[in-house]
Amino acid sequence: MLMLNIKRLYLYTLQSFVPVFIMTFGICLFIVLMQFLWRYVEDLVGKGIDVFVLGELFSYAALMFIPLALPLAILLASLMTFGGMGENMELLAVKASGVSLLKAMRPLIVFVSITAIGLFFFQNEAMPRVQTKFYTLLQSIKQKSPELDIPEGIFYSEIDNYNLFVKRKDKETKMLHEVMIYSTANGFDNMAVIVSDSAKMLMSANKDYLKMTLYHGQQFSNFKQSQGGMMMGTAAAGMAPFSRENFKTKEIVIPFNANFNRMNEASLSDSRLSKNISQLQASIDSMRRELDSLNASDKRSVLANFSVFRNEVSRQPPVHEVQVNDGKVHSQISATKPVKRLDPKNALPISPDSIVRSLPVSSRGSLISTAMSQADATRFTNQAFNKTDTQQKLRYYKVDWYQKFTVSLACLIFFFIGAPLGAIIRKGGLGMPVVISVILFIIYYIVNNVGYKFARDGVWSSWSGMLLSSFVLAPLGAFLTYKAMNDSALMNADAYRNFFKRMFGKNEKRNLSVKEVVIYAPDHQKVIAGLQSLEEMVESVLPRFKPRNYIDFWRKPDWVRGLDAVSNQLEEVVQDMSNTKDKLLMQKVSQFPVLTYQVLPDFRNGKVGILLGILVVIGLPVYIWLLNKDRRVRRDLRLVQATSRQLREMLEGDLGHKEQ
Repeated sequence: MLMLNIKRLYLYTLQSFVPVFIMTFGICLFIVLMQFLWRYVEDLVGKGIDVFVLGELFSYAALMFIPLALPLAILLASLMTFGGMGENMELLAVKASGVSLLKAMRPLIVFVSITAIGLFFFQNEAMPRVQTKFYTLLQSIKQKSPELDIPEGIFYSEIDNYNLFVKRKDKETKMLHEVMIYSTANGFDNMAVIVSDSAKMLMSANKDYLKMTLYHGQQFSNFKQSQGGMMMGTAAAGMAPFSRENFKTKEIVIPFNANFNRMNEASLSDSRLSKNISQLQASIDSMRRELDSLNASDKRSVLANFSVFRNEVSRQPPVHEVQVNDGKVHSQISATKPVKRLDPKNALPISPDSIVRSLPVSSRGSLISTAMSQADATRFTNQAFNKTDTQQKLRYYKVDWYQKFTVSLACLIFFFIGAPLGAIIRKGGLGMPVVISVILFIIYYIVNNVGYKFARDGVWSSWSGMLLSSFVLAPLGAFLTYKAMNDSALMNADAYRNFFKRMFGKNEKRNLSVKEVVIYAPDHQKVIAGLQSLEEMVESVLPRFKPRNYIDFWRKPDWVRGLDAVSNQLEEVVQDMSNTKDKLLMQKVSQFPVLTYQVLPDFRNGKVGILLGILVVIGLPVYIWLLNKDRRVRRDLRLVQATSRQLREMLEGDLGHKEQ
């Protein structure tokens, strides 16, 4: 019977989660598609693209954005599902029947795990093909010429090598009035300017060129400077040679390809976007071998240049030495010992700095300049640019390799964040869960992008950069799961309100009232004895909380002991008096403060207090905080003392009245 009920619970959980997950996935996918549309709207609008081509592009974009929308959908769906179950008290009924929260989550854990595994295979197998088709189609759309629509009153420059200006267009006759055309089709030196009163423009049947018929105008064309003597007189006069042509009717043909031409997908066949994990790994291994070869070549070049450097040092002139003996200056020339020519491998232990220091100052500058020029030549000879490009390419390939795993891992992490958080906040619907989901996803997106850029730029290793978001969010998921399983009041506003009240000196108030039914009435003699003991304890503890200077404050750690005993004795008295039927006595008992001060730990006990006292920068703020805490303790202890005396006098008066 129990197994049957658990199976029904599993089925009910799946039936509650799956429709919400499908809905949230559609919403998230639509949001990221709108982001794509706003990003590329300038490349899509105004080019006359067919609706079917745009539909194909958006289909590829939707498939490509699945890894971005799926983790957010899982987070939002789990929040809404378990938040709704908590709001309807269904989780309370599940826990009351002996089923833990983790056990209730078991079918969804299996479902999300299968979804994450499916996402991995989708990214590894389908995503390379989708990305290849998407980027080739997008690049084809970007390269398509815009739809011909010449505006009025401004220059139109969307036709290569031509700038067109139209003053006015007649929509009925399709005539263009006051037309000006700047043509650089024959080069900038042979630029032509055509001005006409009117013109008519037609597109060829195959949309390869434009045919313009111009009426009543002039054409001005530049000529190149002649190296002979033909145009020398005009050039010498400071005038640019040009030709002028008047015409009544003139036809010109302008190349303009308005067709949509698809790029060949083979152009991206070697791109990292079109490769799965095995292909990426093969490329990574190939680039590593290439880098090893370049490093070995660099090492051989450095050793060869070091040998040249040693030979240059051995050819330096002898050193001029100056000695002072008996107050007289003696100079002598000491020949430098010849340096034995060694094989470059045997020259490695020799320090270049010691060789340079052994030379005269006048020779060091030229030698260092020669070494720097040789180092620059070596750098270019050893294909440093190729090496840098290969290293950057290797980092990109590694990032793509790890990214195929990290998104699937993010799905599991988001589920273990959303489901426990929904059980804690106990709010379903699209209100609070949407707000929390957006905040968490923004944090994930920022952290993930930071790790991605650090890994791509070589600041961090590839695995640490790509797993940064998982390292940040996985502990949060474990913490929330632990809190939800233990029914923690993590989202209880009253708990936080009481915390801040205690922090700023506002203690809880006692809300005591007279009980209608009392089984055992309080023993006044016992209560009076307890009050006397309480007053004595307060009298002994109160001096320990008087103000002290900074040194004595940290040097004597035994001052604060005894407050727990006072609090326990006070609560025992209050518990005894809570059964009284006298309203005046109950009112007086309600005036006792609640001695709860453990908001921050008291660091005065032990070696930690001595260390804080030495570290004044840290110890001074703690000292000020604890002084304020001691001030509140003194105030409440005096209130306990005064209330205890008044209550004891009232009880003694009642006993005396009963004896009479």
